[in-house]
Amino acid sequence: MPFKSILSLLLVIFCINTCFCQNNPEKKNRLTANVIEKYHVLADSPNIKDGIYQAFYNRKLLIAYGNYKEGKRVGTWQFYNGRGAILETFDFDRDTIVYEAFENRRSNLRYYVDQRLTDSDKTTKPLRAGGRYYGYLPYLACFKAPFIPDYGTESLYNVNLELLISPMGRLADYKVSIEGPGFAQIIKLSTDIFSEDNKKFIPAKINNHPVICRITIRCRLTADGDIDFY
Repeated sequence: MPFKSILSLLLVIFCINTCFCQNNPEKKNRLTANVIEKYHVLADSPNIKDGIYQAFYNRKLLIAYGNYKEGKRVGTWQFYNGRGAILETFDFDRDTIVYEAFENRRSNLRYYVDQRLTDSDKTTKPLRAGGRYYGYLPYLACFKAPFIPDYGTESLYNVNLELLISPMGRLADYKVSIEGPGFAQIIKLSTDIFSEDNKKFIPAKINNHPVICRITIRCRLTADGDIDFY
């Protein structure tokens, strides 16, 4: 390709990117103590996401990447854990999980159903768009402990987040239990504080029949009284 043609093409790409940035300003938001999201919004509607979305762990590791179109997630998104390993690929156009990484026994998530299982039962756990890390951040970000731990004592507290998922794949209950020096309490929050997207799961199944399932997440208490993945 002639040099002038290449130069013209680069100028066109630059102009397109410049116009996009002007029309879709970039914003930043802290989801948790360790996770920051960057995204674009409509110039005339600053609360509506539109364009590239990214979330980073410790400002460096990409944990979520995809696109918004007028406030809705579109196309294929990639989700990673805090070490950079891919956890899930989700196609929002088809509302389908394309890939879900294997979950080993060291996972801080556990799943419980209220019926006895046999060796012949075929079970599937509840799944969520966003994977086992990014997908659960909204449930951590909304919680604040009713106290600030004494300096250096936050590691002495045991914290468990519990979500109840209905057979319809809806968040039905939310609670956090905290036990530590001089404190033991179970704190419940209304599910009404979550958006419709954050109430949505793919339900657990036993022999292909949707069932109610309880998810527990082992968390840690931070020095600011927040909770984060252990």
